[in-house]
Amino acid sequence: MNSRNLVKLFLTTLLIGGVTGGVVGFLARWSEFKPYFSSFEVSAILSTFIWLFGVGLIFSVISQAGFFAYLTIHRFGLGIFKSATLWNAVQIVLILFVVFDLVYLRYLNFGSGEGISSYIVLALVVLAAGLITAYFKMKQTNKQSFIPALFFMVVVTVLEWIPVLSSDDESWLYFMLFPLLVCNAYQLLVLSKLIERSQKELASKRAQVQTPVKGKKMKAGELGKGSS
Repeated sequence: MNSRNLVKLFLTTLLIGGVTGGVVGFLARWSEFKPYFSSFEVSAILSTFIWLFGVGLIFSVISQAGFFAYLTIHRFGLGIFKSATLWNAVQIVLILFVVFDLVYLRYLNFGSGEGISSYIVLALVVLAAGLITAYFKMKQTNKQSFIPALFFMVVVTVLEWIPVLSSDDESWLYFMLFPLLVCNAYQLLVLSKLIERSQKELASKRAQVQTPVKGKKMKAGELGKGSS
């Protein structure tokens, strides 16, 4: 990918994270911000949205760091296991392990006196988002991309989500989760398009460089013929 498309990926993901953070922040913490809308306090609504937007930008940066880290890890995994099939099998095991721990460990820490269903639902939200994104990634590229995409959407998202997973604040859990999921899905699905666009731009530049060179050679040949 060339630098222009890399910067475009960074800025668009940053914007998506900020907007998603602003919208989800209001929804996830509606009980806290509802009075602003009830009394129609425009200045309070705008200042809160700007704050939520800024936090969404932070979530976006975390998402992008995780994305480029996974691209490196994926290459290492293919190199270590020497087989895409074996590496995919390892990723499936890690996905199951992370989903199980997302339910079990959080229930052990925070589930005293309440049911486990809410913890299962939260894990299913992550898994469903991963499956949907991986399906579209597979349709966009090939079948081999399904497991890596699912691994990124589940395992890497949970790792990025750790800062608030250690707390039992449901509003912050969803406030961070959805910007991460949206940013991760966007990066995953747009990557191949940006790479393809970069390759076309590079081929176009090469063609533009080669065309004048060929023209000069033809003129030189014609000049030689005229002087003989």
